[in-house]
Amino acid sequence: MRAIVDTGQTQVAVEPNVKIKIPSLDAEVGKEVNFDKVMLISDGDNPIVGKPYIDGASVTAEVIRHGKLPKIVVSKYKRRTKYRRSNGHRQEFTEILVKKISH
Repeated sequence: MRAIVDTGQTQVAVEPNVKIKIPSLDAEVGKEVNFDKVMLISDGDNPIVGKPYIDGASVTAEVIRHGKLPKIVVSKYKRRTKYRRSNGHRQEFTEILVKKISH
């Protein structure tokens, strides 16, 4: 069984008993979070598609840890003007373990 969930910032494909990194959530480690904005549930041949969300569907997950992804270096350059800028960014994430998909 698979589902596509809207986490508020991104849309993520999830499966039961799979760890996923999503943009940072405001939840404590070890707590359960419930995603009720489920856009699609697929269980074999007959997918259920929401318009835009499926009524009564939810995905339950447990927060495993918080962290930061590796640094991404952003560089700007304009030729013949001595313009060079460099900046770094580390995106924060929350790692979750999907427990159950229900509809």
